[in-house]
Amino acid sequence: MNFLTTAKTAMLTGIILLSSTWSFGQNNNLMDSLSYSVGLILAQNLKQQGLTELDGESLKQGIVDLLEENELKVDLTQANQILQEHMAKQNLSKWEKNIRAEQEFLAENKNREGVKELPSGIQYKVITEGDGPIPSATDQISAHYHGMLIDGRVFDSSVNRGQPATFPVNGVIQGWQEVLQLMPVGSKWKVFIPSALAYGERGAGDMIDPYSMLIFEIELLEIK
Repeated sequence: MNFLTTAKTAMLTGIILLSSTWSFGQNNNLMDSLSYSVGLILAQNLKQQGLTELDGESLKQGIVDLLEENELKVDLTQANQILQEHMAKQNLSKWEKNIRAEQEFLAENKNREGVKELPSGIQYKVITEGDGPIPSATDQISAHYHGMLIDGRVFDSSVNRGQPATFPVNGVIQGWQEVLQLMPVGSKWKVFIPSALAYGERGAGDMIDPYSMLIFEIELLEIK
């Protein structure tokens, strides 16, 4: 769902709720209070999206032109593209510290003893080299793992849970998929996965912010 659809949904929801339960004041008619309420809801939605520096007059004109079916200065397809490009740029700027931290870490880490780098940018260090078979993309495997952020915080760990994880190789993040298809069963590797091969610009959960590089200790136990 794009942002304009989200905003439209919020406006319609506000209209349904407010038109049946609320009046702005005795000196205003229902349409005045309804219009004002929709404006408040739209402004709240914009603030939640981080759009706090919009030009009010241009915003108002866009609403008027669409509602009154005037000739649009920008069509809706272009409007969505402009908004999406702005939000992407804003998101990139917000998480620039993560991008910089990843670049600096990987540049230094690849020179550490025992660390190897793959063409994709993934780095790894062999802790224990197994001698079992190597899984393919369609195999189901069992593994123990310990997942950390650059600052050392643990965001997930089958080791801490005391229970190995079982999943298909092609059912996990891209970085894991690549590494697992290089690891013989019985191996334990420390793996450094760039954000582009992990959760990228989306992030995941409460701990993994957008553009977060991930570090894993992975022990491949068996192919099911």
